Amino acid sequence: MLQRLKINWKIAILSFGIVLFSLCIGGTILLGSIVRLKEEELGRRLLVTARTVAQMPEIVSGIADPGMRDGIQPAAERIRIINDVTYVVVMDMHRLRLSHPVESNIGTVSSGADEGPAFAEHTYVSKAEGELGTALRAFVPIMNAEHAQVGVALVGRIQPTVGQVLLDLSSQAYVVLFISLLFGLWGSWKLAQHIKRQMFELEPHEIAALLVERTATFNAMHEGVIAIDKFERITIFNEKAKQMLKVSGDVVGKSIWEVLPDTRLPEILELNHPIFNQELVIQDTPIMSNRVPITVGGETVGAVAIFQDRTEVTRMAEELTGVRTFVDALRVQNHEYMNKLHTIGGLIQLGSNEKALDYLFEMTEQKEELTRFLDSRIHNESLTGLLLGKISRGRELGIEVTIDRQSRLERFPERLDHHDFVILLGNLLENAFDALHHQTKDNKRIFISLEQDDELLSVLVEDNGCGMEESVKARIFEHGFTTKGDAGRGIGLHLLAGIVRKGGGSIQIESAPGEGTAFIITFPMQ
Repeated sequence: MLQRLKINWKIAILSFGIVLFSLCIGGTILLGSIVRLKEEELGRRLLVTARTVAQMPEIVSGIADPGMRDGIQPAAERIRIINDVTYVVVMDMHRLRLSHPVESNIGTVSSGADEGPAFAEHTYVSKAEGELGTALRAFVPIMNAEHAQVGVALVGRIQPTVGQVLLDLSSQAYVVLFISLLFGLWGSWKLAQHIKRQMFELEPHEIAALLVERTATFNAMHEGVIAIDKFERITIFNEKAKQMLKVSGDVVGKSIWEVLPDTRLPEILELNHPIFNQELVIQDTPIMSNRVPITVGGETVGAVAIFQDRTEVTRMAEELTGVRTFVDALRVQNHEYMNKLHTIGGLIQLGSNEKALDYLFEMTEQKEELTRFLDSRIHNESLTGLLLGKISRGRELGIEVTIDRQSRLERFPERLDHHDFVILLGNLLENAFDALHHQTKDNKRIFISLEQDDELLSVLVEDNGCGMEESVKARIFEHGFTTKGDAGRGIGLHLLAGIVRKGGGSIQIESAPGEGTAFIITFPMQ
């Protein structure tokens, strides 16, 4: 609690300093405006006083009649005192001073630089520097009864300094300053509390540390990570993503369309729901992508994509699949060879040694013949091992797995490799086994054919199992769809469909309930 108060006070003091600085700036501008307004008001007052002097009969008659000039000085002094001005000067057309606050200057010629227009019947206010300071001076021409100019009335007053203005406004200024500081302090404290809530009660150095840790964490991840905000600007682009997608430089803050137009990440902002385990091709790189919307307070504020190089994912899947296939093959072979050993042992116990040898030779020849056939026709060890394992499993389940003797596979279509075909054939054969699992017929069969020429590669997997209804056939490639009711199923044929799309191939399905199903997949070789 004490630590939180300290943090809040730090932010409050900073906020209050900003408020105080703003108050000083505003006060300076306001003070300048007040000085300017006072100057304008003083100028108007001086003009009124100067017009009064110019219209006084004793002033006008005194200028016209030299014998009456002794009355000009007393009249001017009277006006000066009544109107609280610094000086009142009356001059004839020869600029001879007829009145002046300093009596020794009466009868001297004035030489002010700003007096010229006044002797041409102009009325105006000017500003002049003097010994006592800056003064405002109002000039009004003195006209006789015939409307001819006979002189000039000059009224001046020293401008108040900024200090004098502040002194005049001191009572109001203190009240305004007190209220402003009070509300500034209260507002700063409330602002500090709001900022702390927005920052999850973290100090600036803690936020900076979190940012550094977050950046380091994203860059240390083995997966690529890209995130955008609701304006489709990039907020996260880690080093793994740059490496995988061949992007260089700092791209944070740029539009995702400008950097990677084919990420399909902006569509998550529109769909507002996640898409998992989707295969995409970005910058000619096949990836497995999970794209998820980022929501704050129920509002979608961005989207994030986490992805891996599909080649690595496929390699891992193949390793896992290979391990499972290897284990299944060992288990099947263990049962198969135990049964054969029991048969051989029984024949020996019955004394039928020659029959035991014939059975042993026949079993060995069958195995060697199948291995030689696959090695000569299927030029890939992964597929050969997969087919041998499935044939052995078929024997264990009482299913005859037959490979077309005309089958041939020498190379894979463009954009596909042995990883793809392990997944494709493995899933087709597993589905065939599932279709025959609950069948009671005696002749359970699976037929496999691989035909290839320079233009096409055709894969056929046919079974005489339970078959499919049209409604099932229409949905079998949907992610998560299954007729088996087991959790975690419904993925194999979805992956198969992705492989077919990537290879530019086509799928044909022939199925009838109770009769069986045939999958025919065709790929162009170019």
